[in-house]
Amino acid sequence: MKIEKAHILNLDAIFSITKSCAKHLIEKGIFQWNQYYPSKEVLKKDIELNQLWKLVENNLIIGIIVLTKIEDVEYKSVKWLTENGNNLYIHRLAVHPNYQGKGNAQLLMHFAENYAEEHNFYSIRLDTFSKNLHNQQFYEKRNYIKLASIYFPKQSEHPFYCYEKLLNV
Repeated sequence: MKIEKAHILNLDAIFSITKSCAKHLIEKGIFQWNQYYPSKEVLKKDIELNQLWKLVENNLIIGIIVLTKIEDVEYKSVKWLTENGNNLYIHRLAVHPNYQGKGNAQLLMHFAENYAEEHNFYSIRLDTFSKNLHNQQFYEKRNYIKLASIYFPKQSEHPFYCYEKLLNV
């Protein structure tokens, strides 16, 4: 098992993972991802910006995570625990449904947290869907603090909760 930067040649495989995850979530009544998000264009941009990492097992991509310094416009109103400027943002954490429940999401988060500490970020920030209780528990067990609600109207009428984990402060 290894985690490495995604390449543009991986785009179709990565898009397939996010589509499988969206379908899996919808089947569980969680309307977090849909036909609009995450789009192939969003994933392509992540790869072009060198911020998309892939989890590979036996030459097969089974998961992804985006690590970026770019703050989304939707986050501007959030009262974060740390000053803006040296924060790592996590987006689009996904593990193919066939590989869920085996610690792969934990592995990706452990990688992200180590990356953040090695690069001296003040904190890690992310959001998760208010109707996805499993994800909320997942982040809270990793000591992420729930702060505020934001909205992504193209994804859902329900809010997304912003979380932050303090590092190096």
